[in-house]
Amino acid sequence: MSHPIVVLAGGLSHEREVSLLSGRRVADALRACGHEVVEADIHAGLIRQLAELDQPVILPVLHGGAGEDGALREVFELLGLPYVGSPAAACRLTFDKALATPVVARAGVATPDRVALPHDMFRELGATAIVDLIGRRLGLPLFVKPSASGSSLGCQRVDDLKDLPAAMVGAYSYGRVAVVERFVSGVEVAVAVVDTEAGPKAYPPVEIRPESGVYDYESRYTAGATSFLAPADLPPEIIQRCVETALTAHQTLSLRDISRIDLIVDAAGVPYFLEGNVAPGMTETSTVPLAIEAAGESFGQVLADLVRRAQARLG
Repeated sequence: MSHPIVVLAGGLSHEREVSLLSGRRVADALRACGHEVVEADIHAGLIRQLAELDQPVILPVLHGGAGEDGALREVFELLGLPYVGSPAAACRLTFDKALATPVVARAGVATPDRVALPHDMFRELGATAIVDLIGRRLGLPLFVKPSASGSSLGCQRVDDLKDLPAAMVGAYSYGRVAVVERFVSGVEVAVAVVDTEAGPKAYPPVEIRPESGVYDYESRYTAGATSFLAPADLPPEIIQRCVETALTAHQTLSLRDISRIDLIVDAAGVPYFLEGNVAPGMTETSTVPLAIEAAGESFGQVLADLVRRAQARLG
């Protein structure tokens, strides 16, 4: 490929270190395939740096904040530069779980019963009254998460209503809106979806088995803290349901190039949509590279193909 690939990683979100790890693995995989790669971070001179390169293609692996909320993609559009990934509007929708989950639900996908509450509403109406209403509406156990965050930051399972206020405060530390869901017990899986010439392709679902029982930040990024099975240890018909659910979510949210769809399969074999990710992790403990390699494909080659597709869009 004659033009440099700019792997953009780091940023200033809570997930900076994870992003840097993802960026290094992506850059190494592309270089191993013979491509020229420039590794870059977010800084005041970034636009000038991009302008000095010969028709670069950007591959962003920024997590959280500006990396996933569409803001940086708007800048790429202003610069007229091709980039790998979903357009800004799809990023904004997908990054906000309070908005994305109802959209996916309207497409016929199973989702946990939920309520999304802004911090000012929780504060003004009083925690006690809100907690009582949530308990009567959703029951127990519950799962609390920030509406816009990643890597399981600010997420907590709640088994007793007295613990709900503290869990919501924890979620509010990562954003102004907290989502409280009915906890769905089952097998957690992640499905990588990659756009190809023939349309979106779902890779084998990866089953996630955290040793602690909770797939939190530590379980995600500590080697050995979580076991992954690729493909998931599920009956073929359930695997197919997961694939179909992931493809529906990817298309319903207007995602492009690459995404990761997180699901949980209940005891009846029903996959529930938990969230979509427009900038999935690419670290040594991330499910997307694992799924690609489990399918017998080259991680670097899949990325290079996405770069070529992005370049062709500006044709």
